[in-house]
Amino acid sequence: MSNTEDAPGERTVCYGPLVSPAEDELLWPRQVPLGGPRGMLVRRVLPNRYRRMVGPWCFVDSYGPADIADAPGMQVPPHPHTGLQTVSWLLDGEVLHRDSLGSDQLIRPGELNLMTAGNGIAHSEESPAPARRHRSVLHGIQLWVALPAADRHGAAGFEHHAELPTLSTADANVTVIMGELAGLASPATAYSPLVAAEVALPDGGELRQPVDAEFEHAVLKLSGRLRVDGNKLADGSMLYLAPGRTEVRIDSNGPGRALLLGGRPFTEKLVMWWNFVGRSHEEIVQARVDWEHERAGATDSRFGVVHGYAGAALPAPELPQVTLRPRGRSTH
Repeated sequence: MSNTEDAPGERTVCYGPLVSPAEDELLWPRQVPLGGPRGMLVRRVLPNRYRRMVGPWCFVDSYGPADIADAPGMQVPPHPHTGLQTVSWLLDGEVLHRDSLGSDQLIRPGELNLMTAGNGIAHSEESPAPARRHRSVLHGIQLWVALPAADRHGAAGFEHHAELPTLSTADANVTVIMGELAGLASPATAYSPLVAAEVALPDGGELRQPVDAEFEHAVLKLSGRLRVDGNKLADGSMLYLAPGRTEVRIDSNGPGRALLLGGRPFTEKLVMWWNFVGRSHEEIVQARVDWEHERAGATDSRFGVVHGYAGAALPAPELPQVTLRPRGRSTH
């Protein structure tokens, strides 16, 4: 997924109060139109004003459930990425992914699309055309994982995992999307110690999930009426949980779903601008130059061409008139 803001800056403006001092933090999302001012609205909770990352997770969008029966739905033209992995996860609906490696993959609920940008890749995302009878509801999440220095200039890659390990009990169903949890390991490629898992709870369900005390964690509310360690969450909001805890407790009044994220605190400082993750202003400037040259028809391809999308590629926004500076995972 792209950050399609016309003037993407380093600023993020939404945050919540500390739930318990210096430990847990309630993060509120801001609404961003996806695909331009008239595009579908998404709830962006990371990066946040004071909390930019959870482990290596540096970008978290959630969207829907949206009625797209008589609407285009998701329409994100070809755009570039560097220095990250994109993680696409659906709760309802379908999204068609195409990229410059030649991938053409329809993603459905419970399936993982994982794209590794490395030094550069381009992709598009769209609700299937009416001829393919796209489903009337779209509900999902999009996340970015920052690649560590040793891997961020590597080759691009794409993975689709239709089957993932799942733990089912009377009180919860847990699907391990990336990393390891409860003795289950996802087949998805990861470059940092991390975890991502969807938690589905029935009415009155409660999950007491053991977690790695070296990780920082966060729980993103996806649907229902959920509480995390006794704290009520609104749709698209996220509760940050500091390292040191060995258990996360989630309970639900009615059926509900949440996303558990975590990872070892990411110590490298990042420059995040538009769809690029780098380490310096100069890197971002060069990535923008390379993308604009390719859009103009240059043949020395860094990002490659996405075939099959019925429309033009996204132009890169103008850079701000200030130097982009590397920033750490939080301001605390």
